[in-house]
Amino acid sequence: MSDERGGFGRGERGRGRGRGDRGRGRGRGRGRGRGDRDENVWTPVTKLGRLVKEGKIGSIEEIFLFSIPVKEAEIIDYFLKDKLQDEVMKIMPVQKQSSAGQRTRFKAFVAVGDGSGHIGLGVKCSSEVATAIRGAILSAKLNVAPVRRGFWGRKSGQPHTVPTKVTGKCGSVRIRLIPAPRGTGLVSSPAGKRLLSMAGIEDCYTSS
Repeated sequence: MSDERGGFGRGERGRGRGRGDRGRGRGRGRGRGRGDRDENVWTPVTKLGRLVKEGKIGSIEEIFLFSIPVKEAEIIDYFLKDKLQDEVMKIMPVQKQSSAGQRTRFKAFVAVGDGSGHIGLGVKCSSEVATAIRGAILSAKLNVAPVRRGFWGRKSGQPHTVPTKVTGKCGSVRIRLIPAPRGTGLVSSPAGKRLLSMAGIEDCYTSS
């Protein structure tokens, strides 16, 4: 009877169904693999992104020259991917009081730079550390800005320090960058040294 029904008798004992499930599982797996590879291809969604992918914009400096807003992180990767480095500056937990108690999330601060006059800082808050870091890297790439460098004394070699005395303020903290002779190094706190080195500045005095 089972032979007349085309082998359904074996399926009742479990062997036939097992092979069928495994076969379908392999098929789905291969399909998902091909889809992941397709997702890695960058499809621009802005006019600037389309111009960059078509090769009509030669360097990232042209974007900064006309102050065009960058809305896609892939644009930064296109120009600086080989030289861009990222570093997690700080991860801090933040809490929010809700009706069910306290909700803890993690805030990540990430800096990206190519060591040659470009740096960006990104901040992201998420319930998981890894998700916060990924979002902060994306935000930092969108905030990449050029850094003007100059000389102290003779204008020989490559620019190595800030061109003039620069003052910046954030909250209640005021920081000052002062040009330094070649070979001085970065006279700063550990966090300031990391940011200045990622921006491509080799010699600088700081005070805050």
